[in-house]
Amino acid sequence: MSRIPVVTLDGPGGVGKGTLGRLLARDMGWHLLDSGAIYRALALAAERAGIQRDDEAGLVQLALNLPLRFRGEAEQTQVLLQDEPVDEAIRTPHISVLTSQIAAIPAVRTALLQRQRDFAQAPGLVADGRDMGTVVFPEASLKVFLTASAEERGKRRLNQLMEQGISANLASVVAEIAERDARDQQRSVAPLRPAADARILDTSGQTVVETYRVLQSWVKTALQENRNRH
Repeated sequence: MSRIPVVTLDGPGGVGKGTLGRLLARDMGWHLLDSGAIYRALALAAERAGIQRDDEAGLVQLALNLPLRFRGEAEQTQVLLQDEPVDEAIRTPHISVLTSQIAAIPAVRTALLQRQRDFAQAPGLVADGRDMGTVVFPEASLKVFLTASAEERGKRRLNQLMEQGISANLASVVAEIAERDARDQQRSVAPLRPAADARILDTSGQTVVETYRVLQSWVKTALQENRNRH
């Protein structure tokens, strides 16, 4: 893993990880790992198979054999579950909650660990998630932890839901975000937190362009430092 340059983008939902990750992967010509999509697809597959969230053995077996693949380039990737596009199905509020619950199970995270690490291929990888820098790629070239205010994250999430034709209100969305944050931060394995050597990037009140410029400069510096060391 250490020979392949990896940039990790961690943080809670609604901070811009997905958008920034796609832009960076596109501009660098690198691979992209949307780890959240893997967990979401697992939650959807479990729901469809009738596997309950407390059936640890069933979930682990499903995780090890998940018929999941990604199609397309980094900027426009389709998530396929048994060859069915499920991009919208995995981003409903119900699946979001179920994903967070399933992702808190240590054995499930272990089952998906190597699958995520296998994405690290030449020329490089941008990995977006919640434990990319702390657990999955601890030797990453650059680790970034993104944050934003709860209200701003709520507004972004509300806009996403409205675009999908899902009705919601800001108060309930913010409450759901806070609940998921607490669950992710308090889980026993791979809790949501910055890696000790991560750089913190607050996207509150920033445009995508402004945030991306900062990220690009950090990546450039980190890769140059890596080249100098080797």
